Amino acid sequence: MCQAMDSILCPDTINDPSKGPSEAHNHSQRSGLSFAVGGAASANKQSAIIPATRPLTRAELSKKFRDHFGYTLDIGPSGIPHKDAGQGLFLSGQANAGAVLAIYPGVIYSPAYYRYIPGYPRIDVCNNYLITRYDGTIIDAKPWCFGGETRALWDGSDLVDYNAMAPKGSENNSDRVWRMLSKPLEKGVRENFGEVLERRNPLAFGHFANHPPKGSSPNVMICPYDFPLTEKDMRVYIPNITFGGQETIRMKRFGSFYFKSGGSDNQAGDSLVLKTLVLVSTRSICDEELFLNYRYSNSKRRPEWYSPVDEEEDKRRWS
Repeated sequence: MCQAMDSILCPDTINDPSKGPSEAHNHSQRSGLSFAVGGAASANKQSAIIPATRPLTRAELSKKFRDHFGYTLDIGPSGIPHKDAGQGLFLSGQANAGAVLAIYPGVIYSPAYYRYIPGYPRIDVCNNYLITRYDGTIIDAKPWCFGGETRALWDGSDLVDYNAMAPKGSENNSDRVWRMLSKPLEKGVRENFGEVLERRNPLAFGHFANHPPKGSSPNVMICPYDFPLTEKDMRVYIPNITFGGQETIRMKRFGSFYFKSGGSDNQAGDSLVLKTLVLVSTRSICDEELFLNYRYSNSKRRPEWYSPVDEEEDKRRWS
């Protein structure tokens, strides 16, 4: 995937393999944004180098990516016959079973930073674009939205005021007390961060996949993927940033709660990773809407449009 996008956006690297990315992109521009990230990395982030790329729009890059790779993604009105279906995610082209079709973009929160998630503690009230990995990592795709039209320094900022939005459904007295007492923590100097990312990434739309309607089966599944940050040349195509920087905090879980335990998880010789999620096809797909089994808990009230794919599987997951 990264090679295909490099061949489209960075032709110098492909035409002359002897040139590394830094040489091929010697007409780079400096970002005008300034980020206080703390530590020795501060100066690097404040003057981040953004490599020059071909001036393609997101739509143009998506079309060329399909020509190179065999498929791309489109977003359009869902074919689900329900008023709340909204936008859907569509595969344009053909892919075999087991292909990585989409990446779930956005800001990655480890359990140590849960209280910084907008809307905390009821983080799902005004945000439908949250997803959790089995290790407790939460990814918030709302700030990414549709991506952008450039390669840019991105810090996960978005202009939506989560707390100003009315919650879905009724809110009881206990909920109101929690909202008053447990506001999300404000991002401090140590939690400021930013990475140069390709905002036109044609596969960074995993958050638009809908749950299948009644009588239909999912055609994609979630797969956790740990992207090694040692792969510097590919980093720009991974549409995620880690809240609080790349240092991992060691946490212990007790029931539903996580607690800090000692220092960093990074031991000598360990490599840092981005804890991401990708959508993988479960069968051959050709020009279809992509459906992902949301597997909502059967112990809580589920939306009117939700129809379980496998009730027994849901029970096993949430037991």
